[in-house]
Amino acid sequence: MRVTVNGDCSHWSPVWSGIPQGSVLGPLQFLIFVNDLPNWITTHIRMFADDTKIWTKITCSEDVDKLQKDLDNLSSWSTRWLLQFNPEKCVHVMMHVGHSDNTRYLLQQDGKKWELKSVTEERDLGVTTTSDLKVSRQCLNAVRKASKALGMVSRQFRNLDKASFLILYKGFIRPYLEYAIQAWSPYLKKDIEYLEKVQRRATKLVKGIGSMPYSKRLDELKLTTLEKRRLRGDFD
Repeated sequence: MRVTVNGDCSHWSPVWSGIPQGSVLGPLQFLIFVNDLPNWITTHIRMFADDTKIWTKITCSEDVDKLQKDLDNLSSWSTRWLLQFNPEKCVHVMMHVGHSDNTRYLLQQDGKKWELKSVTEERDLGVTTTSDLKVSRQCLNAVRKASKALGMVSRQFRNLDKASFLILYKGFIRPYLEYAIQAWSPYLKKDIEYLEKVQRRATKLVKGIGSMPYSKRLDELKLTTLEKRRLRGDFD
């Protein structure tokens, strides 16, 4: 392979594995390349693009050995197909849900053994899962992102009419509060109120209705509370 920039080309260099990035067929070629990985795993495995997770329920020492064996199989697969894992970036964390576990799991790469670090939370495809299976951390992250977008809108647009507000709110603010909501819909009152406060503040930006009660502002904008939207989505 070589790199071409503005007509100037680098020297040719051999590439033993991998898929060119930025190409149309690249993603499909990569999926074909890693398609046999589940055949090496005896526990549970889920794959999304270049992200792979394996897991199992640990109830005895045999389950621990089984999971470690699958990690060894992953190492063997990567060595055979010349597609090395990066333990620091990809599979350097291990989370135990529901109980504590002091077991050390190892991943071998380039002749070295890496101990997988144990954590109490993990972010996957934008959704944060914690060991207690509560969604407060995900709510906090969603509110932070939505509040940042709300601050940007409030600084750039001083006098918003209803139509302009709805375009901005539905396009740039509310999506942060509802991203993958089917996986983490809040059930604690404090989390429900925490999300609702963002919409409550946002509706005050509309010219002429900022001093109205929250319910009245929603009626004027033909919006519902976020809680009602989630409930309606569950019915659908």
